[in-house]
Formats: sequence, structure tokens, C-alpha cells
Amino acid sequence: MIAQWTRGQWALRAVVAVGPVLALLAAAPAARSGSTPGAWLVALVLLLSLAHARQPESPVGIAGPALVVLWWSAALGDGLSAWALPAAAALLAAHVAALLAGYGPDALGVDAATVRRWAGRAGAAFLLAPVVLLVAAVLHGRPEAPGAWVAGLAVALVAALVATLALAAGAPQ
Repeated sequence: MIAQWTRGQWALRAVVAVGPVLALLAAAPAARSGSTPGAWLVALVLLLSLAHARQPESPVGIAGPALVVLWWSAALGDGLSAWALPAAAALLAAHVAALLAGYGPDALGVDAATVRRWAGRAGAAFLLAPVVLLVAAVLHGRPEAPGAWVAGLAVALVAALVATLALAAGAPQ
């Protein structure tokens, strides 16, 4: 029940509701020919985000971010923009806030240590966004090199392994 939400729950759910809308609006400056998302699309993403904020573990949670990604694909086409970085941050923040809000019943308080831990994880995950944008900018317009996808997958797997080992080594026993 909404009446049982703590201040921390309200804050988390506000981030869930606002994050995808901000990510969608970040496409406007990046869109080709000044294309902006229509009011109907902003309203739909907001409605889906509010539903996700109300029920953070519901499958409806994927719909808002999916519409944002589809709009970005349509608005930018093959283009690149640094506006993708704040959009990625907004989507990541909404995702982590939903994860934290869904940890327990509505009346459950928000543990500051858990929020800090997940904020650190989100920050580490976000560090990949500028790297991916930089690589995409460097490779944009060039012919695809043979084995580029295999090399990218190998790098991602090694990075995941290193991160797993580093986090496991620092975890309390």
C-alpha cells in the first residue's frame, strides 16, 4: 500500500518513475532534424514508469525503458551522441531504484548501507557507458573488421571475470 511507504521508499519510487522519462527527453537534443518525442509518448512512458514504481517487481517494468530505447533507435538512427550518457544514467538509476524498492514489502525501510552498495555497483556499471560510446565513435563509419564481434565478446568476458574475482576477493566471509 502506498500509505505504508517510508520516505526512502518514496524517494526510490520517484527515481523509478522519473528516470525513463528523463532518458526519453535526453534524446531530443541528439535527434536528427530536431525530432522530439511526442507528448503521447512521454505520457505513455510516464504512465508505464508510474506503474513500475507502484509494483517494482512487475514485468511492466521493462516496457518504459524498452520504449525509450526504441525511440532512441528511431530518433538517432546510425548517429552517435553524448546525450546517450545522461540517458543511460537515468535508465540505470531507475533500474537500481526499482531493484531496491522491490527488496521487501512496501512498509520496509530503506537500508542506507544497501543503497550505498548498489549505488557503487551502478556507478561501476555506468563507467562502461562512456567507454562504449568512445569505441563506437572511433569505429563509426569504418568497415567492420573480421572478428570484431568475437574480440568484443572476449573482452567483455575477461572484464566480467576480473570484476567477479575482484568483488569476490573483497567480499566479507
